[in-house]
Amino acid sequence: MNLARSVTSVLWIALSALAFSPLNAGAQSCQTSSDLDDATRTSITAPGQRYFGMATKGDVAAMRQNAIPSLASDFSGIEGTVKDHERDLAAAQATVKGVFLLDGTTPSPHAEFYCGVFGKSGQTANSAVFYLDNLPAGKYSVVLLDANSPQARTMFSLILQQEGTDWKIGGLYIKSAQVAGHDSDWFLARAREYKTKGQLHNAWFFFTQARLLISPLPFMGTLATDKIADEMQSSQPADLPVGKTVDLPAGAATYKLVSIFPQAVGNDLDLIVKYQSADISNTNLAYQGNVNVIKAVATKYPEVRDAFAAVVARAVDPQGRDYGTLLAMKDIK
Repeated sequence: MNLARSVTSVLWIALSALAFSPLNAGAQSCQTSSDLDDATRTSITAPGQRYFGMATKGDVAAMRQNAIPSLASDFSGIEGTVKDHERDLAAAQATVKGVFLLDGTTPSPHAEFYCGVFGKSGQTANSAVFYLDNLPAGKYSVVLLDANSPQARTMFSLILQQEGTDWKIGGLYIKSAQVAGHDSDWFLARAREYKTKGQLHNAWFFFTQARLLISPLPFMGTLATDKIADEMQSSQPADLPVGKTVDLPAGAATYKLVSIFPQAVGNDLDLIVKYQSADISNTNLAYQGNVNVIKAVATKYPEVRDAFAAVVARAVDPQGRDYGTLLAMKDIK
């Protein structure tokens, strides 16, 4: 089965999520909602809620008209994101969860915005950190909305850039607050159960999912994400491709695993396995390689059979293109 890559987030610049690091002199300035006066806060939240309203109606044309030029010139990613979540957003009511004003007028290849009050141990309940690479000079705001409907709980996050007195759309992230009907707390509880059982691979995967679900943005750190990151470090198995490639023997071949992570596919939680491939143009060979990898993963990490509905292998060529194959757990022999 060939799987198209799911696009759930779009941003106009390259962003990377980094581990929490101590406050330093090179950090950029940031104000939280409580730091802002009413007029400034309203000037940010009002367009954020207006753009949310456009998304709920599927009015991507109006959103494009209100985007910064570099994003408006190629708006296909935003259109796809809104369309993918059309059903979840249709009857959703938005509640503003957070507002941040980021002063990026001083260019930095590795901008770090520390927002709120920090304690001796780092983050506090109301603080946040944004890690942004190659951020163009400008003034930005982040508007976090909880968008709940009878169908779903959704996190709707806008990155806005100031142009004159207007706040234009610079990026959009939409992600579910639940996977297969479960939230971050559920995955965190299961991770701890797996850790207690000694199933450290499943524990790592479920800690990873819990951390993803608790934060609306991949380049945002909070006290909650930092706590999960600290807790999951003791569960990290040495044989997983975390910051490195790992060899996976499969018959006469050896595959280099690039990453393994959980991902929602429909109502199921599947395990995604990415590995290096010299060429994916021959889909028959790519399919066979994927099947070999899936079977080898289920053999190497047998505990995953009890935690995931399926394994998806993705062969990734040197250009970053991939070819995916899904096998349900019951079909992996």
